[in-house]
Amino acid sequence: MDLDLTRTLFDQQLRLGARPDGPGARVERDGPVVRQTGPAHGWNGILWSGLEAHDADAVIAAQIRHYRAAGRSFEWKLYGHDGPADLAARLLDAGFVPEEQETLMVAETGALPAHEGLPEGVELRTVTDEAGVRMVVRVHELAFGTDSSALGRRLLDQLAANPGTVAAVVALADGEPVSAARLELAEGSDFAGLYGGGTVEGWRGRGLYRALVAHRARIATARGYRYLQVDAADTSRPILARLGFSALTTTTPYVYEVEPRS
Repeated sequence: MDLDLTRTLFDQQLRLGARPDGPGARVERDGPVVRQTGPAHGWNGILWSGLEAHDADAVIAAQIRHYRAAGRSFEWKLYGHDGPADLAARLLDAGFVPEEQETLMVAETGALPAHEGLPEGVELRTVTDEAGVRMVVRVHELAFGTDSSALGRRLLDQLAANPGTVAAVVALADGEPVSAARLELAEGSDFAGLYGGGTVEGWRGRGLYRALVAHRARIATARGYRYLQVDAADTSRPILARLGFSALTTTTPYVYEVEPRS
């Protein structure tokens, strides 16, 4: 896999050519920026930017005005190869707060292990309804210690409006959800995205993360996607590297909080 060409293809298809990721969202080009604006429980933010030093501050200010007018907090998804070189510092100066840096990793679906290798007594269940979504939310809240209600609403929206764009799965042990993950299937793209992959404490280190990657890779292959991409945390990166994923660049969410409109 040519990493430079793959990164260029990723930028073209999932950033410059991004499509709305759920009902009520819209993606639009605003000069040197591609952004998504959607409901409060959806993802709002900057998908791509092609800024120069002379216009960066003005463009950043324009995006802040846009999301303030919409009453939406938003994220500037900054990739390691985005310019100008001091864009991160400019975002900080404008009031953005960075979250943890992750690594954008990619693998060809056909090169990934197809066997799930589930621990004994664990079964996978496809999420298709509200009961399944509740299990996904429960796993995420236990695994990550965060309120995942907005994730649940987004997933319900997708399953109701366009179920072909997402495949979610829960791992059950004696009927209890112990791990969950989802696969985002971007229409018109060569890339399917891995998201979630949370496992509750007590079930970590037993191969569930790897099993859910293999399960979703099989789905992506069957749907005709050439690549799997994932924003990998430091804890996941070594596992993904052993499975055959390669690092393309880094990605850091810069978050701007906006007070909701009354």
